[in-house]
Amino acid sequence: MSKDALTMRGPVHGTKDARRVAVGSGVGAVIETYDFIGFGTAAALYFGTAFFPGSDPVTGTLASFATLGVGFAARPLGGIIGGHLGDKVGRKPVLVASLILMGLATFAIGLLPTYAAVGLLAPALLVFVRIVQGLAFGAEWGGAILMSYEHAPWKSKGKYTGIVQAGFPVGLLLANLTFLVSVNLGGELAWRVPFLASIVLVAVGLIIRSKVPESPVFDEVKDSGDIVKSPIVEVIKTDWRNIVKGIGLRIAETAGYAVSITYMISYLHTEKLADKTQTLVALCIASAIGIIATMAWARLTDRIGRRPLYIWSTAFAALFAIPMFLLVNTGLFIAIIITIVISYAVCQNSLAGAQGAWFPELFQAKTRASGASLAYQISAMVSGFTPFITTLLFVSFGWMGPALLFGTYALIGLWAAVATRETWGKRERELADAATKSTPNTVSV
Repeated sequence: MSKDALTMRGPVHGTKDARRVAVGSGVGAVIETYDFIGFGTAAALYFGTAFFPGSDPVTGTLASFATLGVGFAARPLGGIIGGHLGDKVGRKPVLVASLILMGLATFAIGLLPTYAAVGLLAPALLVFVRIVQGLAFGAEWGGAILMSYEHAPWKSKGKYTGIVQAGFPVGLLLANLTFLVSVNLGGELAWRVPFLASIVLVAVGLIIRSKVPESPVFDEVKDSGDIVKSPIVEVIKTDWRNIVKGIGLRIAETAGYAVSITYMISYLHTEKLADKTQTLVALCIASAIGIIATMAWARLTDRIGRRPLYIWSTAFAALFAIPMFLLVNTGLFIAIIITIVISYAVCQNSLAGAQGAWFPELFQAKTRASGASLAYQISAMVSGFTPFITTLLFVSFGWMGPALLFGTYALIGLWAAVATRETWGKRERELADAATKSTPNTVSV
């Protein structure tokens, strides 16, 4: 790679707003994750009986997880819309609009009537609001990660995008802490309060995001007249291979999470291996560790590259698939905590930490939002319906079914990592070192 190619990653030393942009993007990621992942926790613990009552608890769980999957299915469309607008009108407008949409949809969930009150209208409304959530979340990631990436110094892309990626475990922690507290309220308040409380976070996020400046790379593309008429069509024509590889990379992380965390919550509950409080405590511990872990993994990619970390992490996840269930099946609380921490802080966070910088680097600046968003969000359809599929596998094959599915997802990620080019290898790091030393640092980051 030439130095000219590296210049499309933004200023050598980054901008003076690099840290503020990363934190602002990260705060938005916290809020949207709180909203989106909170739905997964509620689906596993409450929605089966609130919106899909019946004598068979498995049927209620399946219906609840199917609704969860609908939101993930909508994410690619949100990614397409957000990516198109990000490449056409800028990264910042997408950030603000997606946050508003997500906030309103999540608040509405807290107000929805249950099946007991309005019958079939209740699950219909839940599905509709979940679709809106999916569209907003699909548009969110591309704008947030690119704003941070394109403001960051060349040598610290992993570090700064890691701040954004760490917003997801922070959001997960806040969501589970809220549910941990609200479980004591009993009745419908146990799941309504977490969704209603999110409106406060949205207000804070909007204030922060409204003050961050536009990406310097987008401004450069716009000033040069290089804006593409149809970014989605262009990136599919020129970079479809990277989109396919990106989907494979992402499946190991997001679909793996769907098995090891989202489904595991339900598994621990239905198999009476842990009660709701124990499960939420384990998730809170894993989330807290995951905040530091995500940023640490992301920084590591600045030193060794994006690809090596991905290869080692997916290989480990494949080997961990069966031991993961063997450990929780002991019913020992400490074993459950250790398992969830490894599943999240190692198997998931390491991949998320690498994605923040690797995905933007796979695509040209003029189609970067579209390409990265498309690869990132298409894989969400797989992860969205994974808890549903995993439940069916468990009914047919016991815990070995979900374990093998987790291992399969990890192997898909391993294949994709081997097949995808390194974008921050020794050559790129040497060029960045030389450019950093030869270019005056006029900003303070």
